[in-house]
Amino acid sequence: MSVTGIILAAAVVGGTGLVISILLGIASEKFKVPVDEKEIAVRECLPGNNCGGCGFAGCDALAKAIAQGEAPVSACPVGGPAVAAKIGEIMGVETGDMEKMVAFVKCAGTCEKASSKYKYFGNEDCVSAISVPGGGPKACEYGCTGFGSCVKVCDFDAIHIVNGIALVDKEKCVACGKCVSVCPKSLIELVPYKAEHKVACNSKAFGKAVKEVCAAGCIGCKLCVKTCEDGAITVENNIAHIDYSKCTGCGKCAEKCPAKVIL
Repeated sequence: MSVTGIILAAAVVGGTGLVISILLGIASEKFKVPVDEKEIAVRECLPGNNCGGCGFAGCDALAKAIAQGEAPVSACPVGGPAVAAKIGEIMGVETGDMEKMVAFVKCAGTCEKASSKYKYFGNEDCVSAISVPGGGPKACEYGCTGFGSCVKVCDFDAIHIVNGIALVDKEKCVACGKCVSVCPKSLIELVPYKAEHKVACNSKAFGKAVKEVCAAGCIGCKLCVKTCEDGAITVENNIAHIDYSKCTGCGKCAEKCPAKVIL
């Protein structure tokens, strides 16, 4: 190949590359997506667990929602007050008092206290267990089955099966809410980390029926209601409920409870 041919080929390749780069530059300017600097800054503050506890499809989606004003700066349950404060500075808003929440399993029906109807052999999964005749092996239809569906979805090793029931380690729990959503019996709720007392039962049955299947069930006697001087306890559907906005943690309800299900 002659020198002229080589120079011509190089010129064609170089010219083609130059034209393509110009076209790409024009296209990038024409079709570029506007970047929200606040969204990027908020995303950098989020922990990146992508647990979905905030109600959005991961941290990217939450950052976008916060930046657009569609979610509060305190929406991340994993980050807690510290992350909320940082995001509040970015968004220029006050975070207010953000109370740490943790999951709590409303059941005290351990192997010794709760009776069983039969021995279960099947998938080690709560949904599978309650699908069999009788709603599962535990005699109390409202009690924890103990097969750990909640354990499997917890990304923080905060919940384990101990003596037949699920127990939450509140020091590890970040209140992401996954265990709350997966429990087929709706036994798990989010309560304040500082809550002094909690009702460890979810049975809607009447007193006698409760005692026939579990020694640790609420009988709906309302002694706790009569004892509470702050009106923080009510009994609905034969089960006691604590209003933590009114509870002072005095402990009188726990002392008076004959079934000892107020912990």
